[in-house]
Amino acid sequence: MKYINQLEPDGLIENFLTNPPNNFNAWLADSGVPVFSAKFDLLTSADSDFRQKIQKIPFYPKWSKLLQPNTCFVGTTVSEYALLTNTLPADLLATRIKQQYAKDFPFLIVKDIPQDSPLQNQQANDYAKTFIEALKDNGFIEIEGQALAWVPVDYENIDDYLSKLSASRRKDFRRKLKLREKVDINVLQGGDECFFEQAVLDTYYQLYLNVYEQSEVHFDLLTKAFFTQLLQDKQTVTKIFTYHHQGELVGYNICFIVNDMLVDKYIGLVYPAARDFNLYYISWFHNLEYAKQNELKYYIAGWTDPQVKASLGAKFTFTQHLVYIRNPLLRTILRKLSRRFESDRTWRDAHTDINKKEGNHG
Repeated sequence: MKYINQLEPDGLIENFLTNPPNNFNAWLADSGVPVFSAKFDLLTSADSDFRQKIQKIPFYPKWSKLLQPNTCFVGTTVSEYALLTNTLPADLLATRIKQQYAKDFPFLIVKDIPQDSPLQNQQANDYAKTFIEALKDNGFIEIEGQALAWVPVDYENIDDYLSKLSASRRKDFRRKLKLREKVDINVLQGGDECFFEQAVLDTYYQLYLNVYEQSEVHFDLLTKAFFTQLLQDKQTVTKIFTYHHQGELVGYNICFIVNDMLVDKYIGLVYPAARDFNLYYISWFHNLEYAKQNELKYYIAGWTDPQVKASLGAKFTFTQHLVYIRNPLLRTILRKLSRRFESDRTWRDAHTDINKKEGNHG
């Protein structure tokens, strides 16, 4: 593994650098950490109330492009965390990042720095903590990041896992899982012969686009070239779980096995069939079952849909974004408004309050 807090295989990071998302540029900084630039809608992570207030300001469609500056990001969109290297002291890395990019970009964002993550070792956590403090010393603003869902594989089987959830959720999930008998589940490997057929690649990419187009947030659109390399990579331990109904592909889930972890990355679906068969829930429990059968330690379930994943029994670990704004006036404004850009933090606080009231820590 090239980076001290890396949860993904090297091949995925290399694929991102070779085939960045649509209209992105990606490269390695002199310090060796991945960096990319893109137009970034500053309202992407804003809470819905604040976003609606901004959008109601007169002539918003005409001036909204001012909220989409060309932004430099330290990190990638395919890794759970900003990828850090301990070949440099944390304070020196922070200084170099600012020196290299703060003058050339109106916004510089070091994205998803882990906070005491249970998914990495103490050395990586200590480095991240020192790095955050060094960035703050360099004028970066601290903003709460995203909620990364994960599950320790400490259950005996799915029945045991369900027994730890509330009675109402157990009943709901058992009802949803009854549709599992209507789909055929298979496992393919990255580099399998079928992924060298153009028609198969076209189908898999279209199913990815189906999910992308119905998502609320549109930031990184992965390219066909990225998906082709992803599916044809024979070196990386890639598992593609496929879901068929009456011989027709209705969904798939692309995961990696790294350091005794099942890392869930991409999903492709056919609508409305995916909803009709509850594929989201079926794939969740299938992945838990697969992780147990293969004696893995953790299932890492990604950033999206924290409310749903909380109901499914996931735990969460949070990150921080560190933001440097070239314009000193805007920098002052963001410091005062930073909480309005912490949507996952708002969810976490609400979720914590609900759990306290219910006495439920799932």
